[in-house]
Amino acid sequence: MPKGEMRLKMKEKELERLTRLKEIEKDLYQKGFQNICGIDEAGRGPLAGPVVVAGVIMPQDSMIEGVNDSKKVSEKKREKLYDLILEEAISYSVAIIGQDIIDEINILNATKQGVTKVVEELDVEPDLIVVDALTHINTKGIPYNSIIKGDAKCYNIAAASIIAKVTRDRIMRQWDEIYPQYGFSAHKGYGTAKHITAIKEYGLCPIHRRSFTKNFV
Repeated sequence: MPKGEMRLKMKEKELERLTRLKEIEKDLYQKGFQNICGIDEAGRGPLAGPVVVAGVIMPQDSMIEGVNDSKKVSEKKREKLYDLILEEAISYSVAIIGQDIIDEINILNATKQGVTKVVEELDVEPDLIVVDALTHINTKGIPYNSIIKGDAKCYNIAAASIIAKVTRDRIMRQWDEIYPQYGFSAHKGYGTAKHITAIKEYGLCPIHRRSFTKNFV
């Protein structure tokens, strides 16, 4: 198959994928909702660093090639998509909830706190929020739909997942410069074998979540 024809086929497949990813929003737009905010988080599972929650309202006709659940996108591609998403976004906001708060109120409540902050800091008020899996959240009176695996099923949530992931990864790379012995740049604070070995060798640093690392120190 000629290269030009192959590229066209790939573009057609990507358009079909994005169209499927936007089916939930399409139905909501048809019901009269205008500004739909997708919310997702990055960093609920790591042993170190913050949880980052992001919210974004994308235009109804947005079709950015490559937008997907952040876990399905390479780090290099996520960085590019991050810029494209922010350029197109009607509004977005990010909340960073540190490890001290996570230890104090637990990761689920810290994530929920981040959702509320995100909603408060949007400069355009959404008429509906779509969020990945969370329930019993304070969205300041704005109705929300909780969608299981929403980052893989809903365009706005997928876009938010990329913003959250890129933001958090950048934070962890900065911490890596301060605490290089832990390898944060590589594992972003997750509990890899190398990270756990480093904790056992060097002890905890200030960004470690004490409630997550009890078994290693």
